[in-house]
Amino acid sequence: MDIQMTTAQRQVLSQRMIQSAEILQMNNQELELFIKRQEMENPLIELEDTQEEDLRKSDLQRKLEWLEATDGQNRVYYREEREEEEEREEWNISVEEEESLADFVLSQLTPLCESERDREILYFMANSLDSRGYLEESLRTIGERFALSEAEASHYLYLLQSVEPAGIGARNLRECLLLQLDRMQPSFPMARRIVLECLEMLGRNQILQISSCLGLSIEETQENCAIVRQLNPKPGSGFSSRENLRYVQPDVTVIKFQDYFQVLLNDNAYPKIVINSYYSRMLQEDNSEEVQEYIRGKLKQAEWLSHCIDQRGSTLLEVTRTIVAFQEAFFERGPGNRRPMRLQDVAEALDIHESTVSRAVRDKYLQCSWGIYPLNYFFAKAVGAASGRPVSTPERIQMQIRAIVDSEDKQHPLSDQKIADRLAAQGFAISRRTVAKYRAEMGLREASGRKEFT
Repeated sequence: MDIQMTTAQRQVLSQRMIQSAEILQMNNQELELFIKRQEMENPLIELEDTQEEDLRKSDLQRKLEWLEATDGQNRVYYREEREEEEEREEWNISVEEEESLADFVLSQLTPLCESERDREILYFMANSLDSRGYLEESLRTIGERFALSEAEASHYLYLLQSVEPAGIGARNLRECLLLQLDRMQPSFPMARRIVLECLEMLGRNQILQISSCLGLSIEETQENCAIVRQLNPKPGSGFSSRENLRYVQPDVTVIKFQDYFQVLLNDNAYPKIVINSYYSRMLQEDNSEEVQEYIRGKLKQAEWLSHCIDQRGSTLLEVTRTIVAFQEAFFERGPGNRRPMRLQDVAEALDIHESTVSRAVRDKYLQCSWGIYPLNYFFAKAVGAASGRPVSTPERIQMQIRAIVDSEDKQHPLSDQKIADRLAAQGFAISRRTVAKYRAEMGLREASGRKEFT
């Protein structure tokens, strides 16, 4: 019997530790949903009834209080935010979600609709645009779906491609660029020929071949290539995606004061747990043993849940404070000033396990004066250095690569190997392959693509 009880206790302890670890790795949104599910499953749990409007005002007030002692620029910024909030309240203006591409396109197409059938077809086409603004469905598919002739389907495509932004409704890159050129005044016939005949060569920056193909001088070729490069290959990318739109809610906020940083837990993003008073009174009354046992069990669950949430908050605060201490240069001077840091560094500083640090930073975000960053961002991998010089971060190496590329002779751009050699001379020992990887991540072309012709 004693062995069975011990085993049962171990199972309960194991389940509790698993739940504690799971709660630790939840971000604010996940924790909010989890707490609401627990409320439905446990009658002893009640959530504080706080109105959304009160939360918004409280959040604004807390921002103003946090920044009371900060620099004048921040005070002006948040004073403007407060004035904007008051203006919205005065005029009863609601803040809408970011407009999607389909909504924007439909707002222009609606006045062109002469019948419910027009609206149905154009609605389908607008919602068939991908994140770039390209039409995913073929005209044949659209024609079959709505029993349209080829001419009718082409007419609806013409309507779709006539709206803003230019290039919307294209079925490939070439058509997208041509649609944009069609609206430009004056017209650029040679730029159109480059798109029609030499687009692949342009992608490889083969200016001499394009010049020979079109019978243009080098200067004329460069001018027309520049026109094409100014076009937007993804005209729909500036709009929110209904599938991928995600509101990032910071889990912690770092406030810079004159002599120190303060880390604040954004715990107002999820509801607070309180114990139902009715069931609390039932524990004091003379109820059956079965009822008493049920209430005590649910009470322990609620208390453990509240403890885990409190423990999550304190662990997240301690981990974030340690990160801020390690990355003080970043929080002082901004991006480009991270130092190499590992999970192990934070774990050793706090005398906890690496897995605890990993769970604490998983899918969580930090807000500071430089923007909102994933907590994982601050764990910067070290890049080896030559001649005994300190290691650096990929971010710093990328800054050095950009500086080298910006200062190179554009008529004789440097290869990845030559960039690696220059980095080595500066004390950064990385391979040619690593240079190529970082260069691609920064959107820099290879040497042949950066070459300019005179």
